[in-house]
Amino acid sequence: MLRIADLVDDEPAKRDKVSNALKDPAHKNNRDHVDIIIALGMAKEGFDWIWCEHALTVGYRASLTEIVQIIGRATRDAEGKMRARFTNLIAEPDAAAEAVTEAVNDTLKAIAASLLMEQVLAPRFNFTPKTVKSGPVEGFDYGEGGYDPNKENVGFDEASGQFQIEIKGLVEPKSKEAKRICQEDLNEVITAFVQDKTTIERGLFDEELVPEELTQVRMGKIVGARFPELDAEDQEAVRQHAVAALNLTQKAKEIALSNRDDTETTGNTALIDGVRKFAMDVRELDIDLIDRINPFGEAYSILAKTMSEESLRQVQAVISAKKVQLSPDEARDLAKRAVKFKQERGRLPSITSPDPWEKKMAEGVAYLARMKQEAANG
Repeated sequence: MLRIADLVDDEPAKRDKVSNALKDPAHKNNRDHVDIIIALGMAKEGFDWIWCEHALTVGYRASLTEIVQIIGRATRDAEGKMRARFTNLIAEPDAAAEAVTEAVNDTLKAIAASLLMEQVLAPRFNFTPKTVKSGPVEGFDYGEGGYDPNKENVGFDEASGQFQIEIKGLVEPKSKEAKRICQEDLNEVITAFVQDKTTIERGLFDEELVPEELTQVRMGKIVGARFPELDAEDQEAVRQHAVAALNLTQKAKEIALSNRDDTETTGNTALIDGVRKFAMDVRELDIDLIDRINPFGEAYSILAKTMSEESLRQVQAVISAKKVQLSPDEARDLAKRAVKFKQERGRLPSITSPDPWEKKMAEGVAYLARMKQEAANG
């Protein structure tokens, strides 16, 4: 027998009766009280059934915030509940169709949602700059051998589920508000980043993309627009913390999936083990390395597995057809990065450099110089 709670029925008396039955404290600890809940808007905030293990959503939602709320229904703690699943059913782009833009949009929303949820459910990160004064923090386990003052360390507090990760070159927030954002609101910054359609389109389908264009320029613009009251240094600190959190989560997931046959890695600790492994395996964990990771790389791999090659090529063609050209605003952002590059290295970026990011910054400087010359010539 399946006990189904129907919250879609428009008859108020019936719907209220079902809703009240779900909220009845007498059945809070009875996981057999209901098997399936069918809901529309109520799935966002209308019921709190802690035993829910699988949220199945049909069709794309209007915003990622809605998806987070729906998934929240399935991620409540309950005794004996070891895992939760979220499935989003959307239409696959039809390679035979002339216009697949809407289907592409649906697919991108689903990918963005999955990226965001990985971050929402990830352990909490406490990033600190690696300096000569750095030392161990009480309560954190630094693994075999303990804290090493000669390298970037990764500590984990099992009680709080929090990571303490040292990163060379990390900008530390100065103001009280910037510190609060880095501690509490990074998910909001990442949400804005993965909701930016241009960002995920280029991250997934632009084969010539330099990752720094996403992690530095696009994320920098999003942070600047969201927190205009912060000064430039604090905005850069927020940007670096958000990119580090997103990319570490992605790399950890990649490692966790590659180790899925490893009996020593359990489902509950796979992401934690992945973060530790990635951070410890790299010779030097610095912000330059983190900026060079495309956070959408793993999403592209998943997309390639779940769609036919023909459909994927069709999607890529749609995106390539409207490939973003360098705009004056983007050129200014690149020029700002070029100034910072000169301050650090004592020279301007070279347009003939084999480093694609240095070349891109030089292109931004050249673009602005050409605009200035054209304006002078009338």
